[in-house]
Amino acid sequence: MILPRDFYSGSAVETAPRLIGYRLVRVLDGTRLAGIITETEAYQCEEDQACHARSGRTPRTEPMYGEPGCAYVYFTYGMHWLLNAVTDAPGTPAAVLIRAIFPVEGTQRMAELRPMLSGQPGWLNGPAKLTQALGIDGNLNQADLCSEQSGLFLEEGISVPPGALRTVARVGINSVPEPWRSKLWRWQLDPNSLRKVLG
Repeated sequence: MILPRDFYSGSAVETAPRLIGYRLVRVLDGTRLAGIITETEAYQCEEDQACHARSGRTPRTEPMYGEPGCAYVYFTYGMHWLLNAVTDAPGTPAAVLIRAIFPVEGTQRMAELRPMLSGQPGWLNGPAKLTQALGIDGNLNQADLCSEQSGLFLEEGISVPPGALRTVARVGINSVPEPWRSKLWRWQLDPNSLRKVLG
């Protein structure tokens, strides 16, 4: 079952850990490519100095102010696309960065799109790695994650055992002032728990 819109209605900080264990699905040329979400990061409102919305509403950040359950896909470092799920109420800029997945469907096609280290541990343990493997780019910015017709959506995945998540600080924000730089707004699924669940 595809996650309904109200799943995304809470803040990014509330939604980010809840997304761990769900299945991210990309339908590309009729083929399902999918992975279990294993790492997320939260970015919440204009006061969050690590959030793109810290500068207010701009053409780039407009999707963050939109309806929850839509995609915010942006280009960074002149080479990478990153995927976020918009959360919270319309008008409140918040989004969860999908940082890592464990591939479970369409792995052969993923390996064609991202041949580096395909099938090895850590193959898709980064936000740019997973968008490359799933063929996600700016054409999917503002895609409806609650609709199968969008070709990009989230659905039920695995049950995450109690205590299987760890929280750490967000990465790549060294220039951001405190307390934002050290907030524990990144969630990771313990690799041992993932192996136990998936067998």
